[in-house]
Amino acid sequence: MSTATILLVFLCLPHGSVQGPHEKRLLHMLLDHYNVLERPVANESDPLQLSFGLTLMQIIDVDEKNQLLITNIWLKLEWNDVNLRWNSSEFGGVKDLRIPPHRIWKPDVLMYNSADEGFDGTYPTNVVVRNNGSCLYVPPGIFKSTCKIDITWFPFDDQRCEMKFGSWTYDGFQLDLQLQDDTGGDISSFITNGEWDLLGVPGKRNEIYYNCCPEPYIDITFIIIIRRRTLYYFFNLIVPCVLIASMAVLGFTLPPDSGEKLSLGVTILLSLTVFLNMVAETMPATSDAVPLLGTYFNCIMFMVASSVVSTILILNYHHRNADTHDMSTWIKLVFLQWLPWILRMSRPGQQDSRKSLQMRELELKERSSKSLLANVLDIDDDFRHGGALQPSDHPHHHHHTEESPSALAAAHNCLGPHRELSLILKELRVLTDKLRKEDEAAEVTNDWKFAAMVVDRLCLIIFTLFTIIATIAVLFSAPHIIVT
Repeated sequence: MSTATILLVFLCLPHGSVQGPHEKRLLHMLLDHYNVLERPVANESDPLQLSFGLTLMQIIDVDEKNQLLITNIWLKLEWNDVNLRWNSSEFGGVKDLRIPPHRIWKPDVLMYNSADEGFDGTYPTNVVVRNNGSCLYVPPGIFKSTCKIDITWFPFDDQRCEMKFGSWTYDGFQLDLQLQDDTGGDISSFITNGEWDLLGVPGKRNEIYYNCCPEPYIDITFIIIIRRRTLYYFFNLIVPCVLIASMAVLGFTLPPDSGEKLSLGVTILLSLTVFLNMVAETMPATSDAVPLLGTYFNCIMFMVASSVVSTILILNYHHRNADTHDMSTWIKLVFLQWLPWILRMSRPGQQDSRKSLQMRELELKERSSKSLLANVLDIDDDFRHGGALQPSDHPHHHHHTEESPSALAAAHNCLGPHRELSLILKELRVLTDKLRKEDEAAEVTNDWKFAAMVVDRLCLIIFTLFTIIATIAVLFSAPHIIVT
C-alpha cells in the first residue's frame, strides 16, 4: 500500500515544476558560444545605450589631510544585450538569470578620480539578465576618491566632492552613457554622518570633444555636497580659545607685586600654541588658503604675545625709582595727566596731597625768611634783633661794656652755647635734607607706579575690545554659523 501511495503522489505532481534542467539548458544555449569581447549591439554603427546611476549609502571619512573622500556607494548600470535574449515559454517559464560579470560583456565604467590602491573598489556581483536582454548590474563598493578640500572657512565650511564616472576605452559613438535620474544620486538609504551633513548629490552628463578626435567622450559626474557640523569644533576649540583669551585680559588686573603677571601671560601663550597645533594637524599642509579658525587663533596669539610685551613694560615702570630713572616731562604729561583723565582714573588722596604740598611750600617760604637760630628757637627775627639791640642803643651802657672785664667774660661764656646751637642747626639741616630727598624719591617712585597702573588699565581696555571684536568678526565672516 505504501508503494502505491508514493507512485500516486508522483503522478499527481505537475509536470515541469523542477526548474533546474531548464536553467541549465538555457545557460548552455546562451553562454556556450558567447564572446565576452563582443559589444552586444544589433548594428555595429549604433552606440550601446547605458543607463548609469548610483546610491550613496554612507560617507565613511573626509580626509582633509590627504584630501580624500571615502564613501560606501552602490553603482547601478543598465543596458540591453542582444545576445542574451530568449523565449521564456521555451525554457519552462525562466524569465531571469544571475550570471557572474566575467562570463558576459559588461561596460568598462570606472571612476576617473579614484585614489584606491586597486583603482576600482567595486565588488563584482552577479548581473541580473532578463529574457528581453536587459542587464542590471549593481556593484557595491568602498570608493576612495580625490577631493580638493577648501579649508578657507574651516570649521564653517561646505565641501563639493566630484566623482567622475565614464568608460575607459569606449567613446560616445560606441557607448552612450545616460544619467538614470535627472535629480542625481539616490540618497534615500543614506546613513547620517556625525561630522558632516549631506546637502545633496546632483549629477550631470558631460559630452566633451577633443581637438584630436571627432568622436565625443562622455562622462557622468556626481557632486557630493556636504556641510561640516561645527558643534565639535565650537566646544573643543573656539570656546577654550575665547576663555584663554579672557584669562590673558584678566592678567592686566593682577597686581605687579604678586610676581605672577608675566608667568601667567607666557603660560597662556603656550596653551594657545597647543590649540593652534591641534588645528594645524587637522588641516592639509597647503598654502592655498588659511583656515578661518587658524586666522582667529593667530589673532588671539598675537594679542596674548602683545599682552606679554605690555606686561614687561608695566613691570619695568612699576619697579623704577628715583635712583635709576628720571621721569621726563612727556611721560608725566601722558601717563600722569592725559591718560588718567581719559580713563577716569584718580590717585587716592590726590586732592589732600595737593593741599598739604601747598601748605608745606608756604611754610618753607616762611621759614626761609627767618634765620636758622630763629627757626630753632621758634621766635621772630624782629623780636630777637630788637631785644639784643636795646642795650646797645644807650651810650652809657655801651661805654660800660667796653671797659668792664666782667662784661667780656659774660660775652665769652655766651659763645659756647652759640657754637653748640650752630652744630645742632647743621645736624638738623642734614636730617631735614635727607628727609626731603626721601620724600621726593618716594614721590617719584609712586609716580612710576601710578604710570604702570595707567598702562595696565589702558591695556585691559584695548585687549578686551580686541578680543571681542576679533571673535565677533570671525563668527560673522563665516558663510554660516549654525552650530549643529
